[in-house]
Amino acid sequence: MTKILVVADIKQGVLKGSTSELLSKAKALGAETAVVAVGSNIESLTADLANAGSDTQYIADDASLELFSAGPFTSCVVDAAKQFEANLIWFGFSETGKAVAPRVAAQLKAACATEITDITIDGDNVEVTRPTTANKLIQRIKVNASQLVAVVRAGAFEATEGITGAENAVKLSIPETDLKAIIKEIIAEAGDDIDLADANIVVSVGRGAKDQAGIDLVKELATDLEAGFGSSRALIDAGLMPHAKQVGQTGKIVAPTLYFAIGISGAIQHLAGMNGSKVIVAVNKDSEAPIFNVADYGIVGDLFEVVPILREEIKKIKG
Repeated sequence: MTKILVVADIKQGVLKGSTSELLSKAKALGAETAVVAVGSNIESLTADLANAGSDTQYIADDASLELFSAGPFTSCVVDAAKQFEANLIWFGFSETGKAVAPRVAAQLKAACATEITDITIDGDNVEVTRPTTANKLIQRIKVNASQLVAVVRAGAFEATEGITGAENAVKLSIPETDLKAIIKEIIAEAGDDIDLADANIVVSVGRGAKDQAGIDLVKELATDLEAGFGSSRALIDAGLMPHAKQVGQTGKIVAPTLYFAIGISGAIQHLAGMNGSKVIVAVNKDSEAPIFNVADYGIVGDLFEVVPILREEIKKIKG
């Protein structure tokens, strides 16, 4: 039987939904499932990891692992993969996954694939699907290796209701501190904004906002919806929005349930970061804007007129 090890995505002691999505897919493929969790004070998440669909939980819990460091994190994942004899090791789409996956593959002498949107298993044959050339083409790749380390794209799989596993915790040995790179502090951007990667609704603003006043107007819509607030590259390059807010090929890739593209033309680089969204709503005064080719709902109009109307309607619904 195929054995799939999922690397848990845990931020500030909270298990992220991507872990359930990956485990649900693993269960759907008929695989034996396990999860590896690395961090500090995370043993209490064992039951959650089992309920998410894992039958074995490899736990590396130590104060030295509170701050992410690629070396020790890699050692823990490799240890779990060897103990579980995993055929596939899956990471969710995160900075941690992108940093650790190639290291794990190198140590296991395994194949490595990123940006995965689907995986099929037929006996010993594994095939992965991934977009390429800024989402213009789709690759289907047969894996000619006994082990595969894969980074799965955000929103590629969905968590299945009713999926569960069995609680069977295994404590991992704590690796030595990485003396080549010692993490002393992680400085996060100040503010209470919702993380784009975790947001169920994302509102993004583009060049059509023109200036800070326009950006602030669209941000108020995001606040009304309790949504993550993103941006196209045009406003990043203009110095009006921080790079951490960029959605696109060179920014963050998001796949929320609902995505608003406000004043965004829809360049291929931006589409690469959000076309996995379940429902896309576009507002643009140019009826020929490419964003309307991917939008489920399109409003042709000036955002300075449309956004206040949207806000009023949202307030009526909430009220």
